[in-house]
Amino acid sequence: MKYAVVTGGTSGIGLGVAKMLLNKGYYVFATYSKTILSEKLENFEAIKTDQTNREEVYSFINYVKSKTDHLDCLHCNAGMSIRKSFTEYTDKDWDMMMEVAVNSHYIMCREFFPIIPAGSRILFTGSQMGVNPHGTILAYSVAKSALHALCKNLVKEFEGTGTTVNTVVPGFVETPWQKEKPEEIKQNIYRKTAIHRFATIDEIVDAFRFCIDNPFVNGSLIEVNGGYSYK
Repeated sequence: MKYAVVTGGTSGIGLGVAKMLLNKGYYVFATYSKTILSEKLENFEAIKTDQTNREEVYSFINYVKSKTDHLDCLHCNAGMSIRKSFTEYTDKDWDMMMEVAVNSHYIMCREFFPIIPAGSRILFTGSQMGVNPHGTILAYSVAKSALHALCKNLVKEFEGTGTTVNTVVPGFVETPWQKEKPEEIKQNIYRKTAIHRFATIDEIVDAFRFCIDNPFVNGSLIEVNGGYSYK
């Protein structure tokens, strides 16, 4: 059996990718911090893990290693966003966002490296905000930019193994995060997007499926944004 890890895997894009992997026959270990999955999924384990806490990150890694000697897919998806102006961010705000999006995922890539067999898949959930600067989430944008760079640099570490490393870079997606946005803000985003709507989770999951199925796609930042900021 193939094994996969999906961080932030109990809601939104992470859950969508986890279900796609389950359909492909993987056994999936997922981290989550708040959202408890109510539905029962076969071959799926959700382990509560605060990815701002390194002890919990290492505990999760050790748990996965105790259950399998190989990891065929690692999807680094978890992230967090604190919306403040540049001068309002505290050191703690900055550190937490970097820890979840970048540091915890770097640690997982490094610690799982010895059990990742040839021909595996490393996937990252990036963000359009890591490509186009945003006025109220600077730390989030910088964290995602760093994640994009981590993806490209890891390609060299897996050279010659057939293992590919790719990032899907979504624009705005109909996730639980976005449901809290005021309608006025949503309409403003729609106007900046050529398709005039947010992406569905399935549309983003399809991009991850492409990265898994095509062994020649490697080191790519695949933007799936509906033509964001087209005017």
